[in-house]
Amino acid sequence: MSTSSIEQNGINAVPDSERYGKPAGLFPVWFSWNISIFGITCGMYVFSLGLSVPQAMLAGVLGYFLSCSLVGILAVGSVRTGLPTLAQSRFCFGVDGNRIPAFFGYVANMGWKVTMLSMASTTLADLLCNLIPALSASEGVPSTTCLFASFVVVIVLTMIGAVYGYALILKVERYIALITGVMTAVYLFFFIPQIDFSRLGSAPSGSLAVFVGGVVLAMTMVGLGFLNYGGDYSRYLPRRSSASSVIFWTTTGIALPVSVLLILGVMLSVGNDALLDKAAHEPLAALTGILPFWFYVPFSLVIIISLISAGMTGVYSSGLALLAVGVPLSRVSTTLLNAVIIALGCFYLTFISDSFLSTFSSFLASISVIMGSWGAIEIVDLYRQRALNWEISMANRYGEGGRNYRWTAMLSLAVATFIGLGTITSSDPYIAHITSFLLSEEAAAGTFAKANVGLLVAMLTGAALYAFLTYVLKKDVPPVKH
Repeated sequence: MSTSSIEQNGINAVPDSERYGKPAGLFPVWFSWNISIFGITCGMYVFSLGLSVPQAMLAGVLGYFLSCSLVGILAVGSVRTGLPTLAQSRFCFGVDGNRIPAFFGYVANMGWKVTMLSMASTTLADLLCNLIPALSASEGVPSTTCLFASFVVVIVLTMIGAVYGYALILKVERYIALITGVMTAVYLFFFIPQIDFSRLGSAPSGSLAVFVGGVVLAMTMVGLGFLNYGGDYSRYLPRRSSASSVIFWTTTGIALPVSVLLILGVMLSVGNDALLDKAAHEPLAALTGILPFWFYVPFSLVIIISLISAGMTGVYSSGLALLAVGVPLSRVSTTLLNAVIIALGCFYLTFISDSFLSTFSSFLASISVIMGSWGAIEIVDLYRQRALNWEISMANRYGEGGRNYRWTAMLSLAVATFIGLGTITSSDPYIAHITSFLLSEEAAAGTFAKANVGLLVAMLTGAALYAFLTYVLKKDVPPVKH
Protein backbone atom coordinates (compact mmCIF):
# COMPACT_ATOMS: atom_id res chain seq x y z
CA MET A 1 0.00 0.00 0.00
CA SER A 2 1.39 3.42 -0.96
CA THR A 3 1.85 6.08 1.71
CA SER A 4 1.25 8.81 -0.88
CA SER A 5 -2.35 7.84 -1.61
CA ILE A 6 -5.39 8.09 0.62
CA GLU A 7 -6.55 4.76 2.06
CA GLN A 8 -9.79 3.59 0.47
CA ASN A 9 -10.81 0.90 2.97
CA GLY A 10 -13.41 1.85 5.54
CA ILE A 11 -15.06 -0.73 7.78
CA ASN A 12 -15.09 -3.34 5.02
CA ALA A 13 -13.02 -6.48 5.38
CA VAL A 14 -9.49 -5.95 4.04
CA PRO A 15 -9.04 -8.39 1.12
CA ASP A 16 -6.21 -10.93 1.25
CA SER A 17 -4.54 -9.22 -1.71
CA GLU A 18 -3.92 -6.13 0.46
CA ARG A 19 -2.65 -8.02 3.51
CA TYR A 20 1.03 -7.75 4.39
CA GLY A 21 3.50 -7.49 7.25
CA LYS A 22 4.27 -9.46 10.39
CA PRO A 23 2.83 -9.22 13.93
CA ALA A 24 6.13 -7.70 15.14
CA GLY A 25 5.22 -4.63 13.08
CA LEU A 26 2.49 -3.87 15.63
CA PHE A 27 5.09 -3.12 18.30
CA PRO A 28 6.33 0.27 16.97
CA VAL A 29 2.76 1.41 16.23
CA TRP A 30 1.78 1.08 19.89
CA PHE A 31 5.20 1.83 21.39
CA SER A 32 5.64 5.16 19.62
CA TRP A 33 2.85 7.00 21.40
CA ASN A 34 3.02 5.17 24.71
CA ILE A 35 6.62 6.24 25.31
CA SER A 36 5.44 9.78 26.11
CA ILE A 37 6.50 11.13 29.53
CA PHE A 38 2.81 11.34 30.34
CA GLY A 39 3.41 7.75 31.45
CA ILE A 40 5.47 9.16 34.33
CA THR A 41 2.52 11.31 35.36
CA CYS A 42 0.29 8.22 35.30
CA GLY A 43 2.61 6.61 37.84
CA MET A 44 2.19 9.65 40.04
CA TYR A 45 -1.58 9.32 39.80
CA VAL A 46 -1.51 5.66 40.91
CA PHE A 47 0.78 6.47 43.84
CA SER A 48 -1.45 9.37 44.90
CA LEU A 49 -4.25 6.92 45.74
CA GLY A 50 -2.44 6.16 49.02
CA LEU A 51 -0.23 3.18 48.19
CA SER A 52 3.33 2.33 49.18
CA VAL A 53 6.00 2.38 46.47
CA PRO A 54 6.02 -1.42 45.88
CA GLN A 55 2.21 -1.52 45.92
CA ALA A 56 1.88 1.32 43.40
CA MET A 57 4.46 -0.25 41.08
CA LEU A 58 2.83 -3.69 41.23
CA ALA A 59 -0.70 -2.34 40.86
CA GLY A 60 0.25 -0.21 37.87
CA VAL A 61 2.21 -2.88 36.01
CA LEU A 62 -0.41 -5.53 36.73
CA GLY A 63 -3.21 -3.25 35.53
CA TYR A 64 -1.29 -2.33 32.38
CA PHE A 65 -0.40 -5.85 31.26
CA LEU A 66 -3.79 -7.30 32.19
CA SER A 67 -5.76 -4.71 30.25
CA CYS A 68 -3.35 -4.60 27.30
CA SER A 69 -3.53 -8.37 26.88
CA LEU A 70 -7.28 -7.92 26.32
CA VAL A 71 -6.47 -5.48 23.49
CA GLY A 72 -4.22 -8.12 21.95
CA ILE A 73 -6.88 -10.83 22.20
CA LEU A 74 -9.45 -8.66 20.44
CA ALA A 75 -6.88 -7.78 17.76
CA VAL A 76 -6.70 -11.45 16.76
CA GLY A 77 -10.32 -11.39 15.60
CA SER A 78 -9.53 -8.55 13.21
CA VAL A 79 -6.61 -10.53 11.75
CA ARG A 80 -8.92 -13.42 10.97
CA THR A 81 -11.65 -11.30 9.35
CA GLY A 82 -9.94 -8.10 8.16
CA LEU A 83 -12.56 -6.01 9.95
CA PRO A 84 -11.82 -3.14 12.36
CA THR A 85 -12.67 -3.93 15.97
CA LEU A 86 -15.99 -2.09 16.17
CA ALA A 87 -17.19 -3.73 12.95
CA GLN A 88 -15.98 -7.13 14.16
CA SER A 89 -18.31 -6.87 17.16
CA ARG A 90 -21.31 -6.96 14.80
CA PHE A 91 -20.80 -10.73 15.00
CA CYS A 92 -21.71 -10.49 18.67
CA PHE A 93 -24.26 -7.64 18.86
CA GLY A 94 -25.79 -7.62 15.38
CA VAL A 95 -25.55 -4.75 12.90
CA ASP A 96 -28.04 -2.43 14.60
CA GLY A 97 -27.33 -3.60 18.14
CA ASN A 98 -23.65 -2.87 17.57
CA ARG A 99 -24.39 0.82 17.02
CA ILE A 100 -24.57 1.26 20.82
CA PRO A 101 -21.07 0.03 21.72
CA ALA A 102 -19.72 1.60 18.51
CA PHE A 103 -21.06 4.99 19.60
CA PHE A 104 -19.50 4.73 23.04
CA GLY A 105 -16.31 3.44 21.45
CA TYR A 106 -16.32 6.61 19.41
CA VAL A 107 -16.84 8.71 22.55
CA ALA A 108 -13.95 6.88 24.25
CA ASN A 109 -11.65 7.49 21.29
CA MET A 110 -12.55 11.15 21.11
CA GLY A 111 -12.14 11.64 24.84
CA TRP A 112 -8.63 10.27 24.68
CA LYS A 113 -7.75 12.38 21.68
CA VAL A 114 -9.11 15.49 23.35
CA THR A 115 -6.79 14.72 26.26
CA MET A 116 -3.73 14.02 24.11
CA LEU A 117 -4.19 16.93 21.71
CA SER A 118 -4.99 19.36 24.53
CA MET A 119 -1.65 18.46 26.11
CA ALA A 120 0.10 18.80 22.74
CA SER A 121 -1.43 22.25 22.21
CA THR A 122 -0.52 23.56 25.67
CA THR A 123 2.99 22.11 25.41
CA LEU A 124 3.50 23.84 22.06
CA ALA A 125 2.13 27.10 23.47
CA ASP A 126 4.46 26.90 26.49
CA LEU A 127 7.40 26.23 24.18
CA LEU A 128 6.56 29.21 21.95
CA CYS A 129 6.26 31.48 24.99
CA ASN A 130 9.69 30.46 26.21
CA LEU A 131 11.17 31.05 22.77
CA ILE A 132 9.22 34.25 22.01
CA PRO A 133 8.31 36.08 25.27
CA ALA A 134 6.06 38.50 23.34
CA LEU A 135 3.56 35.65 22.95
CA SER A 136 3.01 35.47 26.70
CA ALA A 137 0.04 37.05 28.44
CA SER A 138 2.20 37.19 31.57
CA GLU A 139 5.49 35.63 32.55
CA GLY A 140 5.44 31.98 31.46
CA VAL A 141 1.69 32.02 30.67
CA PRO A 142 0.69 31.73 26.98
CA SER A 143 -1.72 34.28 25.57
CA THR A 144 -5.07 33.12 24.21
CA THR A 145 -3.87 33.87 20.68
CA CYS A 146 -0.75 31.78 21.17
CA LEU A 147 -2.76 28.89 22.61
CA PHE A 148 -5.30 29.03 19.78
CA ALA A 149 -2.58 29.14 17.11
CA SER A 150 -0.85 26.17 18.72
CA PHE A 151 -4.12 24.24 18.76
CA VAL A 152 -4.69 24.91 15.04
CA VAL A 153 -1.20 23.66 14.17
CA VAL A 154 -1.70 20.48 16.21
CA ILE A 155 -5.13 19.77 14.71
CA VAL A 156 -3.96 20.30 11.11
CA LEU A 157 -0.96 17.97 11.49
CA THR A 158 -3.11 15.35 13.19
CA MET A 159 -5.78 15.48 10.49
CA ILE A 160 -3.26 15.07 7.66
CA GLY A 161 -2.07 11.76 9.06
CA ALA A 162 -5.56 10.57 10.00
CA VAL A 163 -7.04 11.37 6.56
CA TYR A 164 -4.29 9.59 4.63
CA GLY A 165 -4.80 6.55 6.83
CA TYR A 166 -3.17 3.25 7.71
CA ALA A 167 -0.10 3.13 5.44
CA LEU A 168 1.13 6.65 6.26
CA ILE A 169 0.46 6.16 9.98
CA LEU A 170 2.39 2.87 10.03
CA LYS A 171 5.39 4.42 8.27
CA VAL A 172 5.47 7.59 10.39
CA GLU A 173 5.08 5.69 13.67
CA ARG A 174 8.32 3.75 13.10
CA TYR A 175 10.37 6.94 13.04
CA ILE A 176 8.45 8.47 15.93
CA ALA A 177 9.02 5.33 18.01
CA LEU A 178 12.79 5.64 17.52
CA ILE A 179 12.97 9.38 18.19
CA THR A 180 10.71 9.38 21.23
CA GLY A 181 12.44 6.34 22.70
CA VAL A 182 15.90 7.92 22.42
CA MET A 183 14.81 11.31 23.73
CA THR A 184 12.92 9.81 26.66
CA ALA A 185 16.03 7.80 27.57
CA VAL A 186 18.06 11.04 27.57
CA TYR A 187 15.37 12.73 29.66
CA LEU A 188 15.91 10.13 32.37
CA PHE A 189 19.44 11.45 32.96
CA PHE A 190 17.84 14.68 34.20
CA PHE A 191 14.89 12.93 35.80
CA ILE A 192 16.53 10.25 37.94
CA PRO A 193 18.62 12.68 40.07
CA GLN A 194 15.32 14.22 41.19
CA ILE A 195 14.34 10.95 42.91
CA ASP A 196 15.00 10.80 46.65
CA PHE A 197 15.97 7.14 46.95
CA SER A 198 16.33 7.40 50.73
CA ARG A 199 12.58 8.00 51.10
CA LEU A 200 11.24 5.22 48.88
CA GLY A 201 10.31 3.12 51.90
CA SER A 202 8.64 5.95 53.81
CA ALA A 203 5.20 5.81 52.18
CA PRO A 204 2.69 3.75 54.21
CA SER A 205 0.94 0.78 52.62
CA GLY A 206 -2.66 1.03 51.43
CA SER A 207 -5.43 -1.49 52.01
CA LEU A 208 -6.29 -4.31 49.61
CA ALA A 209 -9.22 -2.28 48.27
CA VAL A 210 -6.94 0.69 47.55
CA PHE A 211 -4.48 -1.66 45.82
CA VAL A 212 -7.30 -3.00 43.63
CA GLY A 213 -8.23 0.62 42.95
CA GLY A 214 -4.68 1.20 41.70
CA VAL A 215 -5.01 -1.77 39.35
CA VAL A 216 -8.33 -0.43 38.06
CA LEU A 217 -6.95 3.08 37.55
CA ALA A 218 -4.00 1.68 35.61
CA MET A 219 -6.37 -0.41 33.47
CA THR A 220 -8.48 2.62 32.59
CA MET A 221 -5.48 4.85 31.86
CA VAL A 222 -4.00 2.50 29.29
CA GLY A 223 -5.39 -0.85 28.11
CA LEU A 224 -9.15 -0.36 28.36
CA GLY A 225 -8.86 2.87 26.39
CA PHE A 226 -7.51 0.85 23.43
CA LEU A 227 -9.95 -2.07 23.49
CA ASN A 228 -12.22 -0.67 20.84
CA TYR A 229 -9.56 -0.13 18.19
CA GLY A 230 -6.82 -2.67 18.89
CA GLY A 231 -7.75 -4.58 15.74
CA ASP A 232 -7.74 -1.53 13.48
CA TYR A 233 -3.98 -1.92 13.03
CA SER A 234 -3.84 -5.74 12.93
CA ARG A 235 -6.46 -6.28 10.20
CA TYR A 236 -3.91 -5.70 7.44
CA LEU A 237 -1.81 -8.65 8.63
CA PRO A 238 -2.04 -11.92 6.65
CA ARG A 239 -5.06 -13.93 7.75
CA ARG A 240 -3.02 -16.82 9.17
CA SER A 241 -0.70 -14.70 11.31
CA SER A 242 0.09 -16.27 14.67
CA ALA A 243 -2.49 -15.35 17.31
CA SER A 244 0.06 -15.56 20.12
CA SER A 245 2.40 -13.21 18.24
CA VAL A 246 -0.38 -10.68 17.65
CA ILE A 247 -1.27 -10.75 21.36
CA PHE A 248 2.39 -10.56 22.46
CA TRP A 249 3.46 -7.66 20.24
CA THR A 250 0.29 -5.67 20.88
CA THR A 251 0.51 -6.18 24.65
CA THR A 252 4.20 -5.39 24.98
CA GLY A 253 4.05 -2.48 22.55
CA ILE A 254 1.55 -0.76 24.83
CA ALA A 255 2.39 -2.04 28.31
CA LEU A 256 6.20 -2.19 28.30
CA PRO A 257 7.01 1.51 27.84
CA VAL A 258 4.25 2.76 30.13
CA SER A 259 5.23 0.28 32.86
CA VAL A 260 8.82 1.55 32.93
CA LEU A 261 7.63 5.15 33.01
CA LEU A 262 5.04 4.37 35.69
CA ILE A 263 7.72 2.89 37.97
CA LEU A 264 9.81 6.04 37.59
CA GLY A 265 6.78 8.24 38.24
CA VAL A 266 6.03 6.37 41.47
CA MET A 267 9.62 6.80 42.66
CA LEU A 268 9.59 10.52 41.89
CA SER A 269 6.34 11.04 43.80
CA VAL A 270 7.60 10.02 47.24
CA GLY A 271 7.91 13.08 49.46
CA ASN A 272 7.10 15.45 46.61
CA ASP A 273 3.60 16.68 47.40
CA ALA A 274 4.05 19.92 45.45
CA LEU A 275 4.88 18.00 42.29
CA LEU A 276 1.87 15.72 42.77
CA ASP A 277 -0.40 18.75 43.09
CA LYS A 278 1.01 20.38 39.97
CA ALA A 279 0.70 17.13 38.00
CA ALA A 280 -3.03 17.05 38.82
CA HIS A 281 -3.47 20.32 36.91
CA GLU A 282 -0.56 20.45 34.42
CA PRO A 283 0.50 16.85 33.75
CA LEU A 284 3.39 17.62 31.39
CA ALA A 285 4.57 21.01 32.64
CA ALA A 286 5.14 19.38 36.02
CA LEU A 287 7.83 17.21 34.42
CA THR A 288 9.48 19.49 31.87
CA GLY A 289 10.25 22.10 34.54
CA ILE A 290 13.29 20.11 35.72
CA LEU A 291 15.04 20.37 32.33
CA PRO A 292 17.82 22.79 31.29
CA PHE A 293 16.66 25.09 28.51
CA TRP A 294 18.96 23.58 25.86
CA PHE A 295 17.22 20.22 26.26
CA TYR A 296 13.78 21.56 27.13
CA VAL A 297 13.29 22.85 23.56
CA PRO A 298 13.99 19.65 21.59
CA PHE A 299 12.32 17.48 24.21
CA SER A 300 9.15 19.57 24.12
CA LEU A 301 9.09 19.07 20.36
CA VAL A 302 9.38 15.32 20.89
CA ILE A 303 6.45 15.41 23.34
CA ILE A 304 4.35 17.31 20.81
CA ILE A 305 5.24 14.89 18.00
CA SER A 306 4.45 11.89 20.19
CA LEU A 307 1.07 13.29 21.20
CA ILE A 308 0.22 14.21 17.60
CA SER A 309 1.07 10.65 16.59
CA ALA A 310 -1.37 9.45 19.26
CA GLY A 311 -3.93 11.82 17.78
CA MET A 312 -3.40 10.43 14.27
CA THR A 313 -4.07 6.85 15.26
CA GLY A 314 -7.01 7.73 17.50
CA VAL A 315 -8.76 10.09 15.08
CA TYR A 316 -8.28 7.53 12.30
CA SER A 317 -9.99 4.91 14.48
CA SER A 318 -12.67 7.40 15.53
CA GLY A 319 -13.61 7.78 11.88
CA LEU A 320 -13.97 4.01 11.59
CA ALA A 321 -16.09 4.00 14.76
CA LEU A 322 -18.52 6.52 13.25
CA LEU A 323 -18.83 4.34 10.16
CA ALA A 324 -19.60 1.38 12.42
CA VAL A 325 -22.31 3.47 14.12
CA GLY A 326 -23.84 3.95 10.68
CA VAL A 327 -23.08 7.60 9.91
CA PRO A 328 -23.62 7.98 6.12
CA LEU A 329 -20.28 9.65 5.39
CA SER A 330 -16.97 8.55 3.90
CA ARG A 331 -14.01 7.74 6.18
CA VAL A 332 -12.35 11.02 5.17
CA SER A 333 -15.50 13.01 5.98
CA THR A 334 -15.91 11.42 9.41
CA THR A 335 -12.26 12.18 10.15
CA LEU A 336 -12.76 15.87 9.31
CA LEU A 337 -15.91 15.95 11.44
CA ASN A 338 -13.81 14.77 14.37
CA ALA A 339 -11.72 17.95 14.18
CA VAL A 340 -14.74 20.06 15.15
CA ILE A 341 -15.73 17.77 18.02
CA ILE A 342 -12.16 17.64 19.34
CA ALA A 343 -12.04 21.43 19.39
CA LEU A 344 -15.13 21.55 21.62
CA GLY A 345 -13.73 18.90 23.95
CA CYS A 346 -10.40 20.71 24.26
CA PHE A 347 -12.26 23.89 25.15
CA TYR A 348 -13.95 22.14 28.08
CA LEU A 349 -10.76 20.54 29.33
CA THR A 350 -8.74 23.73 29.01
CA PHE A 351 -11.18 26.45 30.14
CA ILE A 352 -14.02 24.83 32.14
CA SER A 353 -12.62 21.86 34.08
CA ASP A 354 -11.09 22.81 37.45
CA SER A 355 -8.76 19.80 37.53
CA PHE A 356 -7.25 17.80 34.68
CA LEU A 357 -6.88 14.74 36.93
CA SER A 358 -10.48 14.81 38.20
CA THR A 359 -12.00 15.07 34.73
CA PHE A 360 -9.48 12.67 33.19
CA SER A 361 -9.91 9.88 35.77
CA SER A 362 -13.69 10.30 36.03
CA PHE A 363 -14.16 10.17 32.27
CA LEU A 364 -11.94 7.10 31.97
CA ALA A 365 -13.75 5.21 34.73
CA SER A 366 -17.22 5.98 33.35
CA ILE A 367 -16.51 5.16 29.72
CA SER A 368 -14.45 2.10 30.73
CA VAL A 369 -17.50 0.62 32.46
CA ILE A 370 -19.25 0.52 29.09
CA MET A 371 -16.32 -0.34 26.84
CA GLY A 372 -14.72 -2.71 29.34
CA SER A 373 -17.99 -4.64 29.60
CA TRP A 374 -18.35 -4.60 25.81
CA GLY A 375 -14.79 -5.90 25.44
CA ALA A 376 -15.34 -8.68 27.97
CA ILE A 377 -18.50 -9.82 26.15
CA GLU A 378 -16.78 -9.64 22.74
CA ILE A 379 -13.86 -11.74 24.00
CA VAL A 380 -16.27 -14.39 25.27
CA ASP A 381 -17.93 -14.38 21.84
CA LEU A 382 -14.64 -14.94 19.98
CA TYR A 383 -14.97 -18.65 20.74
CA ARG A 384 -18.32 -18.70 18.90
CA GLN A 385 -16.90 -16.63 16.04
CA ARG A 386 -14.03 -19.08 15.66
CA ALA A 387 -16.47 -22.01 15.62
CA LEU A 388 -18.30 -20.22 12.79
CA ASN A 389 -14.97 -20.10 10.93
CA TRP A 390 -14.87 -16.29 11.14
CA GLU A 391 -17.58 -16.09 8.49
CA ILE A 392 -17.54 -12.46 7.28
CA SER A 393 -21.23 -12.52 6.37
CA MET A 394 -22.00 -12.68 10.11
CA ALA A 395 -21.22 -8.96 10.20
CA ASN A 396 -24.08 -8.30 7.77
CA ARG A 397 -27.78 -7.74 8.35
CA TYR A 398 -30.45 -10.40 8.81
CA GLY A 399 -31.06 -12.12 5.50
CA GLU A 400 -27.50 -11.41 4.35
CA GLY A 401 -25.82 -13.86 6.69
CA GLY A 402 -25.91 -11.92 9.96
CA ARG A 403 -28.32 -10.47 12.49
CA ASN A 404 -29.77 -7.03 13.16
CA TYR A 405 -29.79 -7.51 16.92
CA ARG A 406 -28.57 -10.19 19.32
CA TRP A 407 -30.50 -9.70 22.54
CA THR A 408 -28.15 -11.89 24.60
CA ALA A 409 -25.20 -9.53 24.05
CA MET A 410 -27.28 -6.38 24.41
CA LEU A 411 -28.89 -7.56 27.66
CA SER A 412 -25.50 -8.54 29.08
CA LEU A 413 -24.06 -5.13 28.21
CA ALA A 414 -27.06 -3.28 29.68
CA VAL A 415 -26.92 -5.17 32.99
CA ALA A 416 -23.15 -4.79 33.29
CA THR A 417 -23.27 -1.06 32.51
CA PHE A 418 -26.07 -0.43 35.00
CA ILE A 419 -24.17 -2.19 37.78
CA GLY A 420 -20.86 -0.58 36.87
CA LEU A 421 -22.03 3.04 36.65
CA GLY A 422 -24.12 2.60 39.76
CA THR A 423 -21.17 1.44 41.86
CA ILE A 424 -18.35 3.81 40.83
CA THR A 425 -17.87 7.43 41.87
CA SER A 426 -16.71 10.59 40.10
CA SER A 427 -14.75 13.59 41.35
CA ASP A 428 -15.86 15.64 38.34
CA PRO A 429 -19.17 17.33 39.30
CA TYR A 430 -20.71 16.95 35.83
CA ILE A 431 -19.81 13.28 35.32
CA ALA A 432 -20.96 12.54 38.89
CA HIS A 433 -24.58 12.88 37.74
CA ILE A 434 -24.43 9.47 36.02
CA THR A 435 -22.52 7.49 38.67
CA SER A 436 -22.97 5.95 42.16
CA PHE A 437 -26.79 5.83 41.94
CA LEU A 438 -26.84 2.32 43.45
CA LEU A 439 -24.85 3.40 46.51
CA SER A 440 -25.87 5.03 49.76
CA GLU A 441 -23.97 8.15 50.81
CA GLU A 442 -21.96 6.08 53.26
CA ALA A 443 -21.11 3.44 50.64
CA ALA A 444 -20.20 6.10 48.05
CA ALA A 445 -17.66 7.52 50.49
CA GLY A 446 -16.15 4.08 51.10
CA THR A 447 -12.97 2.64 49.65
CA PHE A 448 -14.75 0.15 47.38
CA ALA A 449 -16.62 2.89 45.53
CA LYS A 450 -13.79 5.42 45.40
CA ALA A 451 -11.44 2.75 44.06
CA ASN A 452 -13.94 2.15 41.23
CA VAL A 453 -13.86 -1.59 41.81
CA GLY A 454 -17.34 -1.55 40.28
CA LEU A 455 -15.60 -1.46 36.88
CA LEU A 456 -14.19 -4.97 37.40
CA VAL A 457 -17.55 -6.15 38.74
CA ALA A 458 -19.22 -4.83 35.58
CA MET A 459 -16.77 -6.57 33.25
CA LEU A 460 -17.07 -9.90 35.06
CA THR A 461 -20.87 -9.61 35.20
CA GLY A 462 -21.19 -8.91 31.49
CA ALA A 463 -18.85 -11.75 30.50
CA ALA A 464 -20.46 -14.27 32.89
CA LEU A 465 -24.05 -13.43 31.91
CA TYR A 466 -23.28 -13.61 28.20
CA ALA A 467 -21.38 -16.89 28.59
CA PHE A 468 -24.28 -18.37 30.57
CA LEU A 469 -26.89 -17.33 28.00
CA THR A 470 -24.78 -18.38 25.01
CA TYR A 471 -22.94 -21.54 26.02
CA VAL A 472 -25.09 -22.93 28.84
CA LEU A 473 -28.64 -21.99 27.85
CA LYS A 474 -27.65 -21.76 24.15
CA LYS A 475 -29.91 -18.78 23.55
CA ASP A 476 -29.86 -16.77 20.31
CA VAL A 477 -27.12 -18.95 18.81
CA PRO A 478 -27.17 -20.01 15.13
CA PRO A 479 -25.96 -23.52 14.28
CA VAL A 480 -22.20 -23.99 13.91
CA LYS A 481 -21.06 -24.56 10.34
CA HIS A 482 -18.80 -27.56 9.70
